[in-house]
Amino acid sequence: MKIIAEIGQGHEGSLGIAHSYIDALAKTGVNVVKFQTHIAHAESSINETFRVKFSYEDQTRYDYWKRMEFTPEQWAGLKQHCEDQGIEFVSSPFSMEAVDLLDKLEVKRFKIGSGEVQNFLMLEHIAKTGKDIWLSSGMSSEGEIQETFDRLEPFNSHISLFQCTTEYPTQPNTWGLNVIADWKKKYKVPIGFSDHSGDIFACLAATTMGASLIEFHVVFDKQMFGPDTKASLDLKQTKQLVEGINQIKIALDNPVDKNDIEKYANNKLLFGKSLAARVNLIKGDIITESALESKKPGNIGIPAKEYQNIIGKKINKDIEVGQFFNEEDFFA
Repeated sequence: MKIIAEIGQGHEGSLGIAHSYIDALAKTGVNVVKFQTHIAHAESSINETFRVKFSYEDQTRYDYWKRMEFTPEQWAGLKQHCEDQGIEFVSSPFSMEAVDLLDKLEVKRFKIGSGEVQNFLMLEHIAKTGKDIWLSSGMSSEGEIQETFDRLEPFNSHISLFQCTTEYPTQPNTWGLNVIADWKKKYKVPIGFSDHSGDIFACLAATTMGASLIEFHVVFDKQMFGPDTKASLDLKQTKQLVEGINQIKIALDNPVDKNDIEKYANNKLLFGKSLAARVNLIKGDIITESALESKKPGNIGIPAKEYQNIIGKKINKDIEVGQFFNEEDFFA
């Protein structure tokens, strides 16, 4: 199970904040920290508009991507910091130049953002590296996803496919949990879930549905500046989510045999019930249902499940209220 905390642009262009995220996330139990490697001149132009006009300091989208850049040496430092903390460094490239930069850093895999699923120029360039590909599906149809798989097939790429909804924050009716099982059968590859809901529930649900990679955005505080804060988890939620995923994974790896009940033998007696008199009875009375009560424990006299076997029988002695019945209490 890969639990992937996406910092994305949560660092706001600050190298120090980026490193701070790594230290903080290492304490939550995630095993992958994901960035986005933006190189403004290689991926954008002055014609690109803002998805959400949130910035007080960037006049254009291009300016924003420029502010998100780090140098190759700084990226190397971030990767090393992740490794020092025992976390895998992953980043999404958005240009050929970013692919080359990450490849030189010897990353293990590339995460493909939803907008790049049919960027065959970049995808085939990545495939030629021979490294694993994590493919997000947020804005793609089934046909487009299949087309991408077909284009990458000659490269024998190891692909994992993420269910993702490009909506910030994502609402429950658009989580798309149903496709997880469908895609496991259809593509025969690991299926992940990339979340933008801003809470832990979608990822927990996806884990129970069989997703083996869980990705979500993280911020220090949801009041922070940035386009993705409302669709992100804070550190407390992240820790809680990791604990939940780990427990669900244990449960899924240990299916329960409901017929294996020998270990409950003592508790079955302790919590079980035996038949007792609900009223005072005298010798010769005929047992009716209204005369019966079930009382703990379950190993005295006649078990409660056998109550119908004594209805209509005549007792051969006086029995006080609360007294347990035994087989020898009835006339033959």
